[in-house]
Amino acid sequence: MIDEHLSALAATALAARESMKPALEAACAAVAAAVGGGNKVLAFGNGGSATQAQHFAAELVVRYKDDRPGLPSIALTCDGAILTACANDYAYDYVFARQVAAPGRPGAVALGLSTAGTSPHGVRALEAARSRGMVTLLVTGSRGAAEAARWDHGLVVPSAETAHVQEVTLAVLHLLCKAAEDGVRS
Repeated sequence: MIDEHLSALAATALAARESMKPALEAACAAVAAAVGGGNKVLAFGNGGSATQAQHFAAELVVRYKDDRPGLPSIALTCDGAILTACANDYAYDYVFARQVAAPGRPGAVALGLSTAGTSPHGVRALEAARSRGMVTLLVTGSRGAAEAARWDHGLVVPSAETAHVQEVTLAVLHLLCKAAEDGVRS
């Protein structure tokens, strides 16, 4: 069990390095430019992706590796009042779109995390971001490849296995954090 899981993860990570490198470099540059220019990164997702959005925002606001001033990032998964009010007053499909549109400005980044890439509220949030002139970024698994192609930066982890998509997504998020820290140091 252990060897099988870790071997499959290693294979997925190596495949991701090959298939995602140019898109990942571009996404890193976009995040670095956004935070370097004082713009926010608004991160969102469901379930495990929600916690990854929170982890990412914490790494930027507090620190990833460098001791530096906090960088502007918000996880849109944290405010129960906003989430439930929006779900009640509109529909759950708008819980992230409303939160993206409110502070969204040109130059900011909307970072969607979705193993399958097809959740309606994630898609609506990226659409809201695009309408506000924001940079759109989706990190997803192979089932979300078609959706990823719609956005400025679509990063497709080459796996349909949820665990491996989430594990490689965490590595992607750490690379985005490193790029942001390097960007504010330059």
